[in-house]
Amino acid sequence: MKPFSLTVVILTFNEAQHIKRCIDSVKDIATDIIVIDSLSTDETVTIAESSGARVLQNPWTNHAIQFQWGLDNADIKTEWIMRLDADEYLESESSELISQLSSLPTAITGVYIRRKIFYLGQWIKYGAIYPIYTLRLWKNGAGRMENRWMDEHIVLIHGDSVSIDINIVDDNENSISWWVEKHNSYATKEMIEILNHKYHFFPIDNALLESGSLPAKIKRFIKNNIYNNFPLFIRPTLYFIYRYIVRLGFMDGQKGYAFHFMQGYWYRTLVDLKVLEAEALICGETDPEIIKDKLTKFTKLKL
Repeated sequence: MKPFSLTVVILTFNEAQHIKRCIDSVKDIATDIIVIDSLSTDETVTIAESSGARVLQNPWTNHAIQFQWGLDNADIKTEWIMRLDADEYLESESSELISQLSSLPTAITGVYIRRKIFYLGQWIKYGAIYPIYTLRLWKNGAGRMENRWMDEHIVLIHGDSVSIDINIVDDNENSISWWVEKHNSYATKEMIEILNHKYHFFPIDNALLESGSLPAKIKRFIKNNIYNNFPLFIRPTLYFIYRYIVRLGFMDGQKGYAFHFMQGYWYRTLVDLKVLEAEALICGETDPEIIKDKLTKFTKLKL
């Protein structure tokens, strides 16, 4: 059995509060830890380096471009690569299982892992939130990042995948005000994705629908072809009812209500409001380049 080797890639911008926890959770199993920093102004870089990570810096455009830049420029030499967000960490009991990756069949090039979300310090168990499996481990050269503004995934270029029952914990300790500001930014990017499917002002990356897991394909198909075709503001209402009532989100209690309402209803309503606002800006225009130019000036994004 050949030695197990793993590089963990983490994107950061002003993540001094979380980065040590993230690095510490994987340093016993990682051969290399690489932080791709977007020119942080706090102590992120100092903490990351003192915790044992290599730090590369690159100006920010979006998550997909930044992560792919890291894959292309970090000189990764290990057999396996893992994606972690700075506010995530690997549960301690999971480390031994990841070390067993070296015993997988050669044809396996990707591994799906469960994502476990905490909100206000509470694990959110219901509302179709757990378990959700995401591709977070892949063999070097076998995966790439989707080119999307929102909801980007690693997709396999070749090989097969398996799922293992370990948890990556998403537990952001910033304030609710910070959370609202972050999701306001996400809503703008989500609006861009929705309008691009309608107006086609830049190429659509359909790699997930071609090579993703069946649950990921179904989720993306439903979002693109069913949810986004429902009327504005009706769709987030129905989605919240589905999550909170049908999928038992109410079982998560008071903090769970806050999460399901804010993430499943408020955020989705904000996306629809931004779509409504942008459609008024487009005002019947059909030329994709003109639409792209209008949205670039309006959002200040580098479309």
